[in-house]
Amino acid sequence: MSQRQVLQVFEQYQKARTQFVQTVAELATRPQNIETLQNAGVMSLLRPLLLDVVPTIQQTAALALGRLANYNDDLAEAVVKGDILPQLVYSLAEQNRFYKKAAAFVLRAVGKHSPQLAQAIVDCGALDTLVICLEDFDPGVKEAAAWALGYIARHNAELSQAVVDAGAVPLLVLCIQEPEIALKRIAASALSDISKHSPELAQTVVDAGAIAHLAQMILNPDAKLKRQVLSALSQIAKHSVDLAEMGVEAEIFPVVLTCLKDSDEYVKKNAATLIREIAKHTPELSQLIVNAGGVAAVIDCIGNCKGNVRLPGIMMLGYVAAHSENLAMAVIISKGVPQLSICLSEEQEDHIKAAAAWALGQIGRHTPEHARAVAVTNVLPVLLSLYMETESSEDLQVKTKKALKNILQKCTYLPALEPLLHDAPPNILKHVVGQFSKVLPHDSKARRLFVTSGGLKKVQEIKAEPGSLLQEYINTINNCYPEEIAVYLVVSPLTYPWLPQYPFLS
Repeated sequence: MSQRQVLQVFEQYQKARTQFVQTVAELATRPQNIETLQNAGVMSLLRPLLLDVVPTIQQTAALALGRLANYNDDLAEAVVKGDILPQLVYSLAEQNRFYKKAAAFVLRAVGKHSPQLAQAIVDCGALDTLVICLEDFDPGVKEAAAWALGYIARHNAELSQAVVDAGAVPLLVLCIQEPEIALKRIAASALSDISKHSPELAQTVVDAGAIAHLAQMILNPDAKLKRQVLSALSQIAKHSVDLAEMGVEAEIFPVVLTCLKDSDEYVKKNAATLIREIAKHTPELSQLIVNAGGVAAVIDCIGNCKGNVRLPGIMMLGYVAAHSENLAMAVIISKGVPQLSICLSEEQEDHIKAAAAWALGQIGRHTPEHARAVAVTNVLPVLLSLYMETESSEDLQVKTKKALKNILQKCTYLPALEPLLHDAPPNILKHVVGQFSKVLPHDSKARRLFVTSGGLKKVQEIKAEPGSLLQEYINTINNCYPEEIAVYLVVSPLTYPWLPQYPFLS
């Protein structure tokens, strides 16, 4: 056998290996093939190919493993149990940029599924190597490493702290300053994942100088980058007053308000979330947002979108209104109440309705003027209906009940209360009747209208327990009228010929 024939055997073997890894990598892109590949023992066949003498085979084997591990946690677990991670980590430090990207992809695909799998990556020493890759000359390697680090950090504070301890944060801040948009996006996302768990982790990101660079990118034309930038700023601001103030000091207002008009729904949502996370902390921060035109901008945003995109804006209005009478009045003046009423009526998801109910309750709970502004939108019967609806979630029932109670205890606008006399259950009815008992003794016009509208008759029909608070309210109302009127309402309620006999009702 000639030398050429001998070498041809090796060439055929190399072609077969190449064809095998390329075909498996291609098959792994289709979900319907995954189970068959798994049952055929593909993991154990790919593992030795990670150390193949041919670089393209190594890279393609890693790519195939990453696609498989990305599919579900069982396959990711198989990568861990097959002792593949140490090989990847070793090669990550030694191999070329193509292999580094593929290896980082495998680590990301494994780590994304659960804290346990992410911990396995930490335990095999991958973090130090991934952090070194953040300094690589190739932007694609940096991006792959940042992506893997972000997926590890997102699970919990302990894993996030491990990423911080490996020295990732300053390098991620450098990555968001690189010219490549894709790298900026992934680095901002990783900083967001690190910041979200605790004030201390967020402070680490702030100390590395991230806020100033993130704030500068709020108006970047790339929508996906804006999403991540706004998310990172939100995750920092949510933890404390000091961290929120740092965002404000970076002059994110009023530029962030332009994002509420963005064509990208996630940019709108993340911008509203950032404003919410700042507004919730103090009246002063909420007032700053009001002064910048933030409340009106959020209300416009809520009116121009649907579903979950509305949720952070709805909550933001509730937080602002909760702080003080003046801030609640700012929401009213900006026509926030009608918009929240629309959300309450037209949204399908219970959690969004619950947020709208909560926000309306925060607006209406301050004074009779605030309560009237809410009540005139005819929202009270809607709240009552949602509270009594058996299909409403428990959270929605709790929020609507609390909102009704908050508004009713301040509401002296009787025309809005009267419909509730006919439908409200006893635990709500006592608040409704209680408001009538406060207003009627001092308002002769209201007393007359209460008779002619049938309200007084309805009160006579209420069966209250003797000695109860509800009975006390009813007695107070009855004492506003001569006894014979109440008797006549029960006997002949259709006409009121006797009204002229009682000038005090006129």
